[in-house]
Amino acid sequence: MAIPRLSLRRHLPQMPGHALRLRSWQILKPLTHAGLQPTSKAVYRRTPTRLLSRLWGVLTGLALPRWLRRPLLALYVWAFSVNMAEAAEEDLSSYRSLGELFRRPLKPWVRPIAPHDMVSPADGCIVHLGRVRRSRLEQVKGVTYSLESFLGPQDWREDGGRGLSPRWHRGHRLYQCVIYLAPGDYHRFHSPTNWHIQHRRHFPGSLMSVSPSVVRWIPGLFCHNERVVLSGEWAHGFFSLTAVGATNVGSIRIYCDQDLRTNCARHVQGCYHDCSYLAWAEPAGVPAPKGAGLGEFNLGSTIVLLFQGPRRFGFRASAGRRVRVGQALGSL
Repeated sequence: MAIPRLSLRRHLPQMPGHALRLRSWQILKPLTHAGLQPTSKAVYRRTPTRLLSRLWGVLTGLALPRWLRRPLLALYVWAFSVNMAEAAEEDLSSYRSLGELFRRPLKPWVRPIAPHDMVSPADGCIVHLGRVRRSRLEQVKGVTYSLESFLGPQDWREDGGRGLSPRWHRGHRLYQCVIYLAPGDYHRFHSPTNWHIQHRRHFPGSLMSVSPSVVRWIPGLFCHNERVVLSGEWAHGFFSLTAVGATNVGSIRIYCDQDLRTNCARHVQGCYHDCSYLAWAEPAGVPAPKGAGLGEFNLGSTIVLLFQGPRRFGFRASAGRRVRVGQALGSL
């Protein structure tokens, strides 16, 4: 069925189209409703984004009566320009909750996997990509943070005599790619290459917005936010994929890890929780073929790829470009 058109634009002809689009980080600043402008970084960091995200999770999980599904979900589809023609189920009345719409699967043929060595793991916009220099990662151009503060210390302990640390190839370079998923994007993420996942590290933390405008504003934001680091090896050494949580994205799900719990009520800032997949997926870890589903967010967020590669590795995309799952990202 075709999604009904909303008439709000006709009643507000004086407003430009982009002004009618909802921007989650602006909506989720509750201080503005009290007449306060949270322009201070310190004020914004103190906003209870974890609590707001848990409440949002409860709301999006509520079962909607069938008569309400179509008009309510159509509002979200319109506001964030969701392409329902790609969804495996196009009928909005089939989605029992807003959360189900966020996590909708797509028709299998709408995301073909390119033959390149590395493909995009998600639908979104490339915020930054390139070499990692002097162990500094770029959040956006000109805003950096340290590799260790993001991944944590590289001293993963041995578990039963099995080293958790992936092989680091001498002479290879370290590369990174940051992809931002907007609220209207497809919220599942996939394996960008053929690799094995050996370890999961979960950092509880804040849940500030990761929209590019806020990322430019708060240095080291990715190191403050809750995130799940999956690390292991590909053919050229170390490889990691990090799912970074954001406001209203407290729920990060990894399909192969049923024990992972994110956005819990209690957490200690700066702590992390390690889990070795080698304990049950020996000898190399959990296989992640290129294009295979890895996990999902409960709304838009950010994926950060960090990996080793030979000097001849080259990216086949550029910062600012929109990509989709399976599109060419890099090759040797």
